[in-house]
Amino acid sequence: MKSILTAFLLITFTLSYAQNAKNLYATHCAGCHGANLQGATSGPALLKNAWKNNAGKKSIARAIHKGVPGTTMVAWENTLSSQQIDDLTDFILTAQNTKQGNAIDSATVFINTQAYTLKIEKVVTSGLKTPWGIEFVNEDSALVTEKTGGLRWLVKGKLVTEPIKGLPVAYLGTSTAGLMDIALDPDYAKNGWVYLGVSKSVADSQDKKALALTKIIRGKVRENRWVEEQTLFEVPDSLKVVDGNRWGCRFLFDKAGHLFFTIGDMGRAMDSQDLGKATGKVFRINNDGNIPEDNPFVNQKGALPAIYSLGNRNVQGIDQHPVTGEIWMTEHGPKGGDELNIMKKGANYGWPVITYGIDYDGSIVSEITEKEGMEQPIIYWTPSIAVSAIAFCASPRFPAWKNNLLVGALGFQELRRLVIVDDRVLAQELLFKGMGRVRDIKFGPDGALYILINNPDEILRITPSPTPSARRD
Repeated sequence: MKSILTAFLLITFTLSYAQNAKNLYATHCAGCHGANLQGATSGPALLKNAWKNNAGKKSIARAIHKGVPGTTMVAWENTLSSQQIDDLTDFILTAQNTKQGNAIDSATVFINTQAYTLKIEKVVTSGLKTPWGIEFVNEDSALVTEKTGGLRWLVKGKLVTEPIKGLPVAYLGTSTAGLMDIALDPDYAKNGWVYLGVSKSVADSQDKKALALTKIIRGKVRENRWVEEQTLFEVPDSLKVVDGNRWGCRFLFDKAGHLFFTIGDMGRAMDSQDLGKATGKVFRINNDGNIPEDNPFVNQKGALPAIYSLGNRNVQGIDQHPVTGEIWMTEHGPKGGDELNIMKKGANYGWPVITYGIDYDGSIVSEITEKEGMEQPIIYWTPSIAVSAIAFCASPRFPAWKNNLLVGALGFQELRRLVIVDDRVLAQELLFKGMGRVRDIKFGPDGALYILINNPDEILRITPSPTPSARRD
């Protein structure tokens, strides 16, 4: 009996250790070295035929403890315990020795955070092509956009094989163009309107050299077909651009029923300051495409009447605070200077006159970071995390996160939780890192958190249970 108990305890300990080491890697290492140790843009692969200088356990552990000068590898000795670093080292060596590139690529991962142990389930792992936006139609079904032009049904957690037919051509063969965000009419249950942002070219082709800009349309899905399409916003050809990048395109229906949408600067930085140009702006329209009479520039000669704010480089996330009603947005900086801002009517957010970043080649974009008449960010991130979608938490399944802001990141492949009080960010918590480029964040009707990620193209479902330290029983 004693030997059986000993064996059981040994197996339990081994499984617990393996899961703990896996979670440590997913939380702290995968963002730079890849979810499966395959390497990423910011860090080398950890599955190698040969290590530099025949590095063994001691030298790998030392690199984790002390960092590696001249590289992006920082010291972890003040963040992780010696035991955690030993566990990470063993995890890496085990994966190396067995070439287990799928070491953390399981269908379900558990990650400990300050308030909860998060259960992260991979709901969809195949069949999607760069998912971009998700909206829940009811408790069972959601619509998902694909950058390459597809609109897909997700029904009871399963991806419907057949895409919805009749969608307009959207993909232009560029890195950020395509079929982008999706929104449902506030009265969707009665009218069925679905809103889409598409990269529309003059030639309606995939030629990236054609004149193009974001177009806002709405339509309905009937018998798996896109029907009754209407154009709500499209600029004349004279305002479209060739070979543009940084398309933006996030949607928000506010509590008053106005549709906000964003268009990035398309690589034309100074046009963000021109009210006669559509690039580098946030827009507000009614659900039928008409312009609200109280838009800030509706009566200004030469201004596009749908503009609500200007000087926006590339807004990638937008949501409304559930209590204050303020609209918050995240925005890509250049190399450094990603921003979190509060949307203000008619405000100028400064790009490229003021910025906390530099250009990608290291050159100076602007010598100043502040100027009268231009908004300062609530916070900014340097280096840039490639900030993306955001969502305020009002889910009853996450009471400890009530009114916190969840912020995704593309480049850093992470999800953060921001504690906000009186328009100030009091704290940030890194929830997970390295599972993929976080593209969209939505709470479902079941109260669970759904995450669209790219590279790999998957949908994650996150549910909580209290961490031992947070329990009161």
